[in-house]
Amino acid sequence: MLGRATLDPTYIRKPTSRAMTIDIVPMQLEHVESFHRALDIVARERRYLAKLEAPSIEVMRAFVVSNQKKGAPQFGAIENGSVIGWCDITPMDGPTRAHRGGVGMGILPDARGQGLGRKLLLASLNAAAPLGLTRIELDVYDDNPRAIRLYESLGFQREGIKRNAALIDGTYKNLIMMAIIDFDRWTAP
Repeated sequence: MLGRATLDPTYIRKPTSRAMTIDIVPMQLEHVESFHRALDIVARERRYLAKLEAPSIEVMRAFVVSNQKKGAPQFGAIENGSVIGWCDITPMDGPTRAHRGGVGMGILPDARGQGLGRKLLLASLNAAAPLGLTRIELDVYDDNPRAIRLYESLGFQREGIKRNAALIDGTYKNLIMMAIIDFDRWTAP
């Protein structure tokens, strides 16, 4: 069983079927431009994210800086110096929500199906442990079975469905709400 102690969340180097090596590393300011580009590509697919385009690069830079200041986990899958995938767990603001963290992630289309999502999410979950969070949550569209299987394999449970939660290009999409409850006792499967 893979637990927190067996995975070093600060640096993971794994060869893949791609020609280049992909490193899973904490997001740095030097990654902001390629992170912006990657998020914009995934958002413009209009299938996986609530955003339909990336926010400004200044907003993205502020997000990375804010996560660094909070000690919030934010990892990038870096290939040849560029972000090809990301995952972050952002602690919620406010005293009634400070025990919660929200997951955000995405993988570029040509990098999917190689286990990067699992590696990024495991690194982020392991790095979130010291933050004292007891609940990690996310929303996923119900037409994304690959992501749902990944989340369930790592201990996320379905909590409910928000029907017609998103309207994209005239089509309603349902969101599945998922969470790891008792995250303070979570260990990676």
